Amino acid sequence: MAHLQLADGVLNYQLEGPEHAPVLVLSNSLGTNLHMWDSQMPLWTEHFRVLRYDTRGHGDSLVTEGPYSIEQLGRDVLALLDALQIARAHFCGLSMGGLIGQWLGINAGERLQRLVVCNTAAKIGSPENWNPRIEMVLRDGAEAMRGLRDASIERWFTPAWSSEHADQVKRITDMLATTSPQGYAANCGAVRDADFRDQLGVISAPLLVISGEADAVTPPSGGLYIQEHVAGAEYTGFLAAHLSNVEVGEPFSRRVLDFLLAR
Repeated sequence: MAHLQLADGVLNYQLEGPEHAPVLVLSNSLGTNLHMWDSQMPLWTEHFRVLRYDTRGHGDSLVTEGPYSIEQLGRDVLALLDALQIARAHFCGLSMGGLIGQWLGINAGERLQRLVVCNTAAKIGSPENWNPRIEMVLRDGAEAMRGLRDASIERWFTPAWSSEHADQVKRITDMLATTSPQGYAANCGAVRDADFRDQLGVISAPLLVISGEADAVTPPSGGLYIQEHVAGAEYTGFLAAHLSNVEVGEPFSRRVLDFLLAR
């Protein structure tokens, strides 16, 4: 693990893979940390210099006063690339990480080689969904985070998969239980306020959109909307709920790899 000193705190990151390989940046979902990508690492580090980081408010990264914005989180990524002297990189983000990827594609496309956004949408939910959650987390703190952990199992994974992979489910949902309540609420504000529906056409980087066919958080309709509004974008759906990279595993990893290696 390493840390980048930002103006207001440190950003935790991990850089793995061949030193001179193309860089692939991975961005975590709301309520997880960089270890949500652990199952992808053995394959992807064969081909890429993989840069994982804990989004502001998560893991071992800085927790600052919220609400945050997706622009703020996107600028954290650019600061990390600048500090590591990485001019251009591939980017793969899931859910909130997918919103960050959209912001980068719209506002910093020159820094991207190829872009993958997973289990996301150009707009996720509404203030009526997000505000009560933010209020609950700020009020009840760690107790609320433990409650969200238990509720997340059915949102993040299909019932059949979660019943057969209890250890994996616990590993991922424990990330949510240990996330800073202040950081989580601040990121909920960023997701609540993001809306890229009218800007998607600006994205020029080659784009792959991945959805989970059983994802109730960001249904396939949201992924298809992105694909339909970005010229040349590709779309893949997997039988999975919200954390398709965890649930699908190897086929997910291979699909992303094939896209990133395409000429």
